[in-house]
Amino acid sequence: MKKLVLGVVFLALCSPVYAQFGGMLDKAQQAKKAKDSLDSLNITEEEEIKLGADVSLKVRTRFGVVQDAAVHQYVTLLGMAIAEQTERPKLPWQFIVLDTDGVNAFASPGGFVHITRGALGLIKNEAELAAVLGHEIGHVAHKHTVDAIRKANAQKLLSEATLANRGPFLDRLANLAYDMVLEGKFDRGDELDADKYSVSMTQKIGYSSGTLSDFLTRLAERNKDQPERNGLFASHPETKERIEKIRQMAGSKAGATAQARYAKNIKYEAAAVTTIAVVTEGSAGLTGSSKDSGKKDDKDAKKEEPKKGFGLGSLRRSTGSEQQTAQVSASGGSRGVGPDRAAKGGDNPAVVKVTVGAAEVAAFKKGIA
Repeated sequence: MKKLVLGVVFLALCSPVYAQFGGMLDKAQQAKKAKDSLDSLNITEEEEIKLGADVSLKVRTRFGVVQDAAVHQYVTLLGMAIAEQTERPKLPWQFIVLDTDGVNAFASPGGFVHITRGALGLIKNEAELAAVLGHEIGHVAHKHTVDAIRKANAQKLLSEATLANRGPFLDRLANLAYDMVLEGKFDRGDELDADKYSVSMTQKIGYSSGTLSDFLTRLAERNKDQPERNGLFASHPETKERIEKIRQMAGSKAGATAQARYAKNIKYEAAAVTTIAVVTEGSAGLTGSSKDSGKKDDKDAKKEEPKKGFGLGSLRRSTGSEQQTAQVSASGGSRGVGPDRAAKGGDNPAVVKVTVGAAEVAAFKKGIA
């Protein structure tokens, strides 16, 4: 009887410990199951394109689009000359010039590449533009945006209920992708991979392949007194290190800059970083415009939202990052958000449609000199 009582007491004392340990095992197993589900998740190319289209709409609504068909034709010809050399030439590549003085570039999944007129003003020749576009194309070709979200949000993003219903999961992915694209939250390896891709692609079609380092040197000089997170390449590895690596990859191989053709087609001049208008505290629209124009942007944007697919048609714009930017731009230095990142944009998000055929791209490539 005494032994029986002692046994009952022992089990009573041990049960809380066992329950706690068992609970820890359950949580670990659930976390592993969620991570395994994420690792095994495959986004189809069709879904990637729809995801990128939604992200592009958000970026265009944030900064507006330059309504100049000639500029878009030129940038598209150059972009397609590079894109057709990649391992994903059949994507519906689209090259969009954003209407803002901020110096920036954004690549959305599925082949949507954006560059600002501010960046075009800072770029000095066609080879530099090819290098910047090549970097962004590299992010798309190697699916860096989707992979970065997968790496960073495994626990935050998933639950069994979410994975069981693919539509809501992909809706959440679209919002995360927009934040990822806007903030440039790629890891060091992805950024260096995109640099390497840029060097390779520009060399392949005849441009001077060291021009990305030339542009970065100019950008670093321009931004030397700015917060670290100031737009284009803001989250990239240490700029000096990147410049050295790019020069090593480029080697001494000569190539064209096509400066004359660039000057003929691009007339923008870069605004001094200290003069760039930013979204100010209390501004209504994502572009820093009036309340009325902000409402107009929303209406126009809704017209372009995809209405079919995997749920993106019902997705609302993720405004958290923009509202936060509007509220803190006056003290951006303390947060590391510079004027390029918080720059005002235009109020027209409409895509400028241009048609570029294989023959036109081939003729364009012959003019690389």
